[in-house]
Amino acid sequence: LAVAGPIDDDRYRLTNAPWAGSVRELGIPYARLLNDFEALAVSLPHLEGDDLVHLGGPMLGHGVKAVLGPGTGLGVGGLVPSEDGWTPIPGEGGHVTVPVVERREFEVVRALQSQGLPHVVAEHVLSGPGLVRLHRALAQVNGVAAPELTASDIVAGLDDALCAETVEVFCGLLGNFAGNVALTLGARGGVYLGGGVLPRMVERVCAGGFRTRFTANPDMANYLSGIGTALIVAPQPALTGAAAWLSQCARREPAG
Repeated sequence: LAVAGPIDDDRYRLTNAPWAGSVRELGIPYARLLNDFEALAVSLPHLEGDDLVHLGGPMLGHGVKAVLGPGTGLGVGGLVPSEDGWTPIPGEGGHVTVPVVERREFEVVRALQSQGLPHVVAEHVLSGPGLVRLHRALAQVNGVAAPELTASDIVAGLDDALCAETVEVFCGLLGNFAGNVALTLGARGGVYLGGGVLPRMVERVCAGGFRTRFTANPDMANYLSGIGTALIVAPQPALTGAAAWLSQCARREPAG
């Protein structure tokens, strides 16, 4: 079972819902827990062709891989090659401080702080709810009135200047964040974007500033340019990963 939150042996706690407990309480005789982005990470070697949209750089079959994705929150995971398969690395990287670089991004953070978020983390802006916060903050920065829109409204409303600016800032911040994840994990095997938000804005991610900002670190631009980036568009990649993880566990553990 893959759940969106930290795992401690047989216990789980959902990050963005008031659910916690033990898998033993579910009454399933054989059950294992893993973080949802662990499952997504394990799917990466099994994705190919139409499962991915290439965003730049060489996609290598070997080497450490990273996956991140905006949805209800911002998930992050890694995948490390080993002698008998792949080892997923769970984490809560979506809760790191938001990686701002440009003046407009600093202004957005100040606006969010004035709206009641004293410590703005990546998930506050790089998620479905984050798109809504960005839209509201940019309206304040620009000194304009704006209706309360959902994330779907913003993505569908790119003819509107404020919606287009919101998605532009979102893609730039996502590039910053993905570059930081790549450097932290040494993800020479590629950085993959998943989650529920990005498949609804594939063209904008491809055409926007994501890849430019991914490689923008002046000290590590050459290193980052050698790391491939791709957007996952497969319909149920986490299920693919959970099945692959279970198969790998079965090979490692003797029957009985």
